[in-house]
Amino acid sequence: MANAKHGDRVRVHYTGTLDDGTEFDSSRGGEPLELALGGGQVIPGFEQAVLGMAAGEAKTVTLRADQAYGPRHEQLTQMLPRQAIPSEIDLVAGMVLHAQGPDGQTLSFILVGFDDEQVLIDGNHPLAGQDLTFALELVEIA
Repeated sequence: MANAKHGDRVRVHYTGTLDDGTEFDSSRGGEPLELALGGGQVIPGFEQAVLGMAAGEAKTVTLRADQAYGPRHEQLTQMLPRQAIPSEIDLVAGMVLHAQGPDGQTLSFILVGFDDEQVLIDGNHPLAGQDLTFALELVEIA
């Protein structure tokens, strides 16, 4: 039986949970995730965990933050004047705001809080700084 290696296209069912057991994502109930191993389509630790698995194999792995979405960077949390956000946007804490960076790249920020004068935004990935556990099942190696 073949094991998954770089360059293979694979289909994987997964369920991701936080340290407290909260589920943050899952392919269960839908189609398995399809990806090319070595293509950088998923976080490094996820891909590393799938490498070497055989079709039908299941396992659970816990990834440290540095193998997932990296550490939190407090410098990515900023207080801005309220007028920096277009007035037609109805602000709701937790919403994702998008801006264009100087190089034309789209940047995403989570609105942490706001008042009439200021808004607090966070440019970290919502899972940054957290260890993640994945229950994996390699469905198919193409």
